[in-house]
Amino acid sequence: MSNPQLAIEGLDPLLAADLAQGLAQVEELLSTHIEGDYPLVEETSRHLVLAGGKRLRPLLVLLTSHLGPERGSNIFKAAVACELTHLGTLYHDDVMDEAALRRGVTSANYRWGNAVAILTGDYLFAKTSALLAEVGPEAVLLQALTFERLVIGQIQETQGPNPSQDPMDHYMKVVSNKTASLISTSARFGAMLSGADPRITETVTEFGELIGTAFQLADDILDIASESAQSGKTPGTDLKEGIPTLVTILARASEDPADADLKEILSGPIHDEVLLQQTLIRLRSHKAMGQARQMLDETAARALTLLEDLPENPVKQALSGVISAVINRSA
Repeated sequence: MSNPQLAIEGLDPLLAADLAQGLAQVEELLSTHIEGDYPLVEETSRHLVLAGGKRLRPLLVLLTSHLGPERGSNIFKAAVACELTHLGTLYHDDVMDEAALRRGVTSANYRWGNAVAILTGDYLFAKTSALLAEVGPEAVLLQALTFERLVIGQIQETQGPNPSQDPMDHYMKVVSNKTASLISTSARFGAMLSGADPRITETVTEFGELIGTAFQLADDILDIASESAQSGKTPGTDLKEGIPTLVTILARASEDPADADLKEILSGPIHDEVLLQQTLIRLRSHKAMGQARQMLDETAARALTLLEDLPENPVKQALSGVISAVINRSA
């Protein structure tokens, strides 16, 4: 599989073994739950499942499930539901972005066409709903509210900021809804379904929101800074589509006269491949990259502060390690 799972340093050996076993169960359930009666749908669904990924969302479900006294099969169902939801959004994202590469493999829309890719995403959402129906109404409601935020985030990104709205404010709202919402829900699921203290559940929910934000900030930095061999997807995809992201918003806010032409280039889609590559190179050495990394570090620091409210145990240490792993993605 490409894009190995998120590596967390300094894990307690017993917790590490439990997580490894839990993630193996998640992979097995992921594989069996997408089985269906129609071979093409099963083939297209397996496309991204088999491509791998960091499995951040199921990892958070499993981690926070150690904060409560009850652990059972519902934990794994919730972990798989979060990953299936994430995968479903990727099929839709690739259609909207016209992406050719995802997780180091040809995107589903390039391989089977847009219609099949969109319907595959819908199929995964249906499978998610069926799985959470087995968990209970509270889980179904949480998923529904999360999905609402995911859709709103995508619409906000597609519509763009209002003329009077600050571009950075709009961008952060998109990040919160489109990315952080599901990661926050993943952290909440584990604590909630394990019967954790309500205060702890709220803390890890907020922690997940910040980690989700940091994850997207790091992703935006990677979209500029990394080659496709590193990131597993085509660099500059958002630049090509004219979608404002952290680095480009910061670059467009520059008051340096030398950036006048760059700001003009970044004001819309970049269709010319040569110009796209030139712009990527220029942005990699621009001060906006340093500013973006500073914002990432500040977000991670806020997440770390939240962990102070958790009891001292290996889970708290592991969640701190998740912060470091997310930060290191952009290095």
